[in-house]
Amino acid sequence: MKKILLPLALFISYIGFSQSEEASIRTTLNQYLEGSSYNNTEMIEKAFYKEAELFLSKEGQEIWGLSPKEYAALFENRTKGEFNGRETSILDIDINHTIASAKAEIRIESRNMRFIDIFLLKKLSGKWKIISKAATLLPDEK
Repeated sequence: MKKILLPLALFISYIGFSQSEEASIRTTLNQYLEGSSYNNTEMIEKAFYKEAELFLSKEGQEIWGLSPKEYAALFENRTKGEFNGRETSILDIDINHTIASAKAEIRIESRNMRFIDIFLLKKLSGKWKIISKAATLLPDEK
């Protein structure tokens, strides 16, 4: 009986740890996603490691690199707390000890735009932070 209980207890403990880590990662991702959907620059910056690198899509540029502060500044002149049309959803999270990757979809229906964002996250001082983000604008689906 003891041979069964110890592995079972370890497995249950691992499941609880994984769910807790995933919840923490979702909290970080949602700070970014909600911050960018509701023009909240503080939330956006809080999700990122301050020296993170963001690689975005921009017409006429092969790659557009920004810091978290520069990215958050894109939302400064909008009304904080007002929904700006960015519908978001987390599609996937993969956790490996103190690193993780995640994928999210951002839709802006009014501009017929759909982005996929891929994130790298690292657990730093006990908190998950986005250390890198790459985004692509998908081709028009119509």
